[in-house]
Amino acid sequence: MSSTAKKPRRKAVAKKKTQMEAVKNIVSQAVAAADITNAQMVDRREAAVPRGVASAAPIYAKYAENAELWDVEGNRYIDFVGGIGVLNTGHRHPKVIAAAKAQEDQYTHTSFQVVPYGPYIELAEKLNALAPGDAPKKTLLVTTGAEAVENAVKIARAATGRSGVIAFTGGYHGRTLLTLGMTGKVSPYKKDIGPFPSDIYRAPFPSVRDGITVDDAIIGLKNLFLTDAQPERVAAIIIEPVLGEGGYTPVPFEMMQQLREICDQHGILLIADEVQAGFGRTGTWFAIEHSGVVPDLITVAKSMAGGYPLAGVIGRADIMDAMIPGGLGGTYGGNPVACAAALAAINAIEEEGLLARSTAMGETFKARFAEIGERAAPFRFWDIRGLGAMVAVEFVTDFDSAKPDADFTKRVIAHALKRGLLLLSCGLHGNALRVMVPLTASDAIVEEGLAIFEAAVVAAIAEEAH
Repeated sequence: MSSTAKKPRRKAVAKKKTQMEAVKNIVSQAVAAADITNAQMVDRREAAVPRGVASAAPIYAKYAENAELWDVEGNRYIDFVGGIGVLNTGHRHPKVIAAAKAQEDQYTHTSFQVVPYGPYIELAEKLNALAPGDAPKKTLLVTTGAEAVENAVKIARAATGRSGVIAFTGGYHGRTLLTLGMTGKVSPYKKDIGPFPSDIYRAPFPSVRDGITVDDAIIGLKNLFLTDAQPERVAAIIIEPVLGEGGYTPVPFEMMQQLREICDQHGILLIADEVQAGFGRTGTWFAIEHSGVVPDLITVAKSMAGGYPLAGVIGRADIMDAMIPGGLGGTYGGNPVACAAALAAINAIEEEGLLARSTAMGETFKARFAEIGERAAPFRFWDIRGLGAMVAVEFVTDFDSAKPDADFTKRVIAHALKRGLLLLSCGLHGNALRVMVPLTASDAIVEEGLAIFEAAVVAAIAEEAH
């Protein structure tokens, strides 16, 4: 290699070292200013916050950068959780932060229903263009994923004149009463708080563990039409193209295609809940694109705005216009700062090639999980699955029984936390680990995290022997 070819590389390395030193200085200054421990924060939290608001880790954030986080004591963590799938563009992406600050210098809130503004319209135009399908589209912006799902149901009911909604076993759609009626997992979300709204029905989801095939699931749905849910009264079928809390299990493409046919046959609207799977997590803008199916409505949130609270419903224009003026909205819906952040986050996904990055990351995680399972915990990694970088590994006691091992999962998470890696579980049985690492994470950070994960697995196995 010539000396002239080496210079740019040396400059890049030097720039990276300078950036790392700057981060270290910021962290040390922040920790010194904090002068508080995680234990003290735990005590304050227990006195001030209801126990129903659970936290996965007993640490308290002080600073974060891309895929790294530091707590109030200065401890560093690699973040494979990303705020529960919110940070596809990483903590504090420079473009997102710059856009939000620029908007703050103009105005932070007027309420779009009182004095509307450009960022809302610009983001709606962008989302309409990104969503699959050739039909004209419109977008409603709100604040949370659950709010988006509730509005999608409202719109579907107004557009069809029907009330029924069909959801699936293991699906997660939110924690409000209406969305909990659709969420297919009791503990901890639905425990002790029923009854839930009527005209919500549950259909089976395909499950290798339970021996439920796609054909079985479709038969179950059709039987539901015969026993409880008259199809002429069903407004919508809602489904996550990849189950989120339910275990990061993709909907088989043939099932999604059959659902589209069934909806068309009965005049039912198909809602794709992309709150967790959207904006590049699966290697496409929306996970449903993998199946080739075009839904009628799409709910979005999480990684759309790079860490700012924003959600929405994207849908066919004729359906979205079913509600009368004033029927949709919310005081904070489509906050201008969050809209500016979302436009910047989408721009970053496009310009930095994060869709392709997600696909490559997913292949890496699947391969490395398989290697680690074979080397460190034979016959315990029962299933490694996902689309793009929306990947999970499911733990069992042994391959013969395939009994879910939630205790082992908890131990792996605990040992990873001690070593500086943030992980989160999922699944009906709580025995799967999901990957939500920022797509902007470097290969070096991903490998460091995977090394910690393997050490945590080894420690969890050793713990069983004592």
